[in-house]
Amino acid sequence: MLQQVNGHSSGSDAQGGGSLRKDLQKFLSGEAPLHQLDDLTKVNPVTLETVLRCLQARYAADTFYTNAGCTLVALNPFKPIPQLYSTALMREYHAAPQPQKLKPHIFTVGEQTYRNVKSLIEPVNQSIIVSGESGAGKTWTSRCLMKFYAVVAASPTSWESHKIAERIEQRILNSNPVMEAFGNACTLRNNNSSRFGKFIQLQLNRAQQMTGAAVQTYLLEKTRVACQASSERNFHIFYQICKGASTDERLQWHLPEGAAFSWLPNPERTLEEDCFEVTREAMLHLGIDNPTQNNIFQVLAGLLHLGNIRFADSEDEAQPCQLMGDAKCSIRTSASLLQLPEDPLLETLQIRTIRAGRQQQVFRKPCSRAECDTRRDCLAKLVYARLFDWLVSVINSSICADPDSWTTFIGLLDVYGFESFPNNSLEQLCINYANEKLQQHFVAHYLKAQQEEYTVEGLEWSFVNYQDNQTCLDLIEGSPISICSLINEECRLNRPSSATQLQTRIERALAGNPCLGHNKLSQEPSFIVVHYAGPVQYHTAGLVEKNKDPVPPELNRLLQQSWDPLLKVLFPTDPEEQPSGQSRAPVLTVVSKFKASLEQLLQVLHSTTPHYIRCIKPNSQGQAHIFLQEQVLSQLEACGLVETIHISAAGFPIRISHQNFVERYELLRRLRARTSSGPHSPSPDERHSEGSPCTEAATLQPLLQDILHTLPALSQAAATLGDPAEATPAPVCCGRTKVFMTDSMLELLEHGRAQVLEQCARCIQRGWRQHWHRKQERQRQAAVLIQAAIRSWLTRKHVQRLHTAATVIKRAWKRWRIGMAFLASKELDGVEEKHVSPVPLSTGSCLLPQTQSSLLAAIIRLWPLGLVLANASVGVQGFRRKLVVWACLQLPTGSHSSYKVQTAQEQAGITSIRALPQGSVKFHCRKSPLPYADICPEPSPYSVTGFNQILLERHSLGHV
Repeated sequence: MLQQVNGHSSGSDAQGGGSLRKDLQKFLSGEAPLHQLDDLTKVNPVTLETVLRCLQARYAADTFYTNAGCTLVALNPFKPIPQLYSTALMREYHAAPQPQKLKPHIFTVGEQTYRNVKSLIEPVNQSIIVSGESGAGKTWTSRCLMKFYAVVAASPTSWESHKIAERIEQRILNSNPVMEAFGNACTLRNNNSSRFGKFIQLQLNRAQQMTGAAVQTYLLEKTRVACQASSERNFHIFYQICKGASTDERLQWHLPEGAAFSWLPNPERTLEEDCFEVTREAMLHLGIDNPTQNNIFQVLAGLLHLGNIRFADSEDEAQPCQLMGDAKCSIRTSASLLQLPEDPLLETLQIRTIRAGRQQQVFRKPCSRAECDTRRDCLAKLVYARLFDWLVSVINSSICADPDSWTTFIGLLDVYGFESFPNNSLEQLCINYANEKLQQHFVAHYLKAQQEEYTVEGLEWSFVNYQDNQTCLDLIEGSPISICSLINEECRLNRPSSATQLQTRIERALAGNPCLGHNKLSQEPSFIVVHYAGPVQYHTAGLVEKNKDPVPPELNRLLQQSWDPLLKVLFPTDPEEQPSGQSRAPVLTVVSKFKASLEQLLQVLHSTTPHYIRCIKPNSQGQAHIFLQEQVLSQLEACGLVETIHISAAGFPIRISHQNFVERYELLRRLRARTSSGPHSPSPDERHSEGSPCTEAATLQPLLQDILHTLPALSQAAATLGDPAEATPAPVCCGRTKVFMTDSMLELLEHGRAQVLEQCARCIQRGWRQHWHRKQERQRQAAVLIQAAIRSWLTRKHVQRLHTAATVIKRAWKRWRIGMAFLASKELDGVEEKHVSPVPLSTGSCLLPQTQSSLLAAIIRLWPLGLVLANASVGVQGFRRKLVVWACLQLPTGSHSSYKVQTAQEQAGITSIRALPQGSVKFHCRKSPLPYADICPEPSPYSVTGFNQILLERHSLGHV
């Protein structure tokens, strides 16, 4: 357990102190180089000296980021290091499976917040609080984080969505140079000091892609427009206009070369931020076109000329103050640029309008020289503040996403750092008050809340003392009496308040607070507040007037008369405005508005998971390679870094409720399912069926033990994979309602959960593939059966069609044959059967008188086929042809040599069944279908006529 408090031994004996010194000497004289310690929790012992020596060694080795438990310490290098913030390095940290094992970097914090959003661990929304003194590098850190999120959170799949994401990313990044140009200035401690606070909300959709952003600003230091401290400058935009405007623009805005302006001190200094083209290009990307830009710069040039107006004291109080020197030309130029009437402008600055009495009579009273200067400054501050708010609204309208398109966000808080100048006023009081609130948020969320939670949960814990700044906050904002309440009360009294009187009231009312002090050597009325970062002396002169922030109504009416398009938008005419002051609502003071906006910011931070980046300034000169131990040591003491390291080294930054722990890591019980599955592990269904909270809590305990028993196996698996450091399991404590663990243990659990999910995914894939292959096989077999059935059906249909066609052909053939036989018999009816006298035959023929009647019957019955075969030009030849003819004619089966049929090739006998017609063939169906078929000129009495010259004229039927 911890035995050290605030860097010193808690024991009362001298032996403890001696052992601490020995440990310190051993550590500082160790062989291991100090610059290799990338986590200050590894320092032993943890003291301010050891921490300071480690940071100094790392700074000398150009290593500017160091982990300090839950906090990242960032040292300002005061020199450009492009390779440290390259896009390739951003992608390397984003793609790393364990980015916390890489070198400490702000990209590690950015990647951790991004992965927390993806893991959906409550609270899902994340916030990064960048704190430190002015000039420590907070603005640069916020800018690099925005670039990191723009790179890793814009990964669309399609080309169209890629273009949209690229446009959103460009607009978000372009909001930085615009807001820095109009809201940052060069101070004694920082060349690019933020003179306003901003909370940037990066909006992410369900796919963790950046869809837009929103910017909320806090307390712009508008007094810098008209009042700059010695060796400080005005806002960057004024110098950009004077140095970057073209010749035509200079003529248009009345900004000649070498012109001197009272509100533009130290113009000879050239800074990196004086880049006019970058600002114009960024404004163009944000949707502010060139005419609107020229209008903005014209108004700003008018404010510069307004600052050159000087008044002289009037000898007669009844007469207004007169202008000094070239002030007449300046007021004419300013009125021309602001498009205001010259005489009303001068009259508004010189004469005050007073309404008094029940009738609200109007009185005009000339102002003194101081009042004229105040009204002039008030006019400039009013215009610039409205212009800045309008720019913020334009930026939000350009980069803000639709509320339905984003679900989570990552917030970047960049506020002005702790300030202490020779002359501190209301601005420094509000700035340091904001830093006190953020320090208290860190103390309450981490140092105090965690240790109290350990005690409530029943963990063994030795309480670590820390510096609590609640006393200082009670002094500034406490109830019922505090510095803010006293200043507001002076404003409500509506009476002249002297600085000495305010100092006396504060000292009397708050004398019992140890954080309030008084400088007896100061000649001016003031009071001292002991902040967590050190004491600051505030002058009470002008404190009440700045808190009132009065705006004379005649100034608003004057600006509403402007013909300038931009001023018409900034100062719209209110038709319901009433000249009487009786119905006006009470005006909020600057402190009241700032306090309300700060409370709203803290509510947002409390609803997120905070991450802290402590920016440390090595020296106040802003020079590289210079490490001043005194200045760094004061910053380390102020932010409570040693206490943070103590609690981080011995504490548990990860706290998850039992229910959420079981729901997320119940999958790890599968690792023990094969070895032991006892009755002490109820099923999820049984767990959901039990209703009472006590029963549910009792049910969760065995499940928690089952999950925690898997940790040794996970540690051994991690060591087997090549990480021996994880062989020893990190401590895990199970409290009454929550499980406490370190980051390494959370990483181990997430790795085991990913393995189980991977195994489950593989099982699901394997089962799905088996199911898919089986389904494919069943479908293939079904397809084969269907195809076989369809083929058989098609074959049967085809055979049926062929059978039907054959039947039709057969029936038609029979009908035709019968018809032909009938026609042949009808034509042969007129031929009388006579005895054929013997006729001498040619050589090779045979006489068959006894078969004449049968031959004629065969000719009548089967003459078509026989004649076709006998006279075919191809096919059967020779004796086989004769056999076919005999078979078709059904001749007597005697000796084949006794018969002879002369074919057409032998130039004897029957030559054709149907001679080729020499002309057109005509059919007559009256008495005889072919009355002209016999064309033989000398028909034989024994010839058979019909069907297109059945018997040719060359031969006639004779006796065989």
